[in-house]
Amino acid sequence: MTEFTISGRWQARDGWESFEKTIEAENEDVAVEHTFAEFGSKHGLKRTQVEVSEVAQ
Repeated sequence: MTEFTISGRWQARDGWESFEKTIEAENEDVAVEHTFAEFGSKHGLKRTQVEVSEVAQ
């Protein structure tokens, strides 16, 4: 498993907020999917409310 750093922004109640997360995953696509799933479960957001701008290894 490889560690990926994912950065982007998400839609909060008072506007867009930046985020940077480090996730351990098999590849970039899985890391992005985990990011969407985490924001959906913790904040109740849909995929259109989360924008991933960069995925770095």
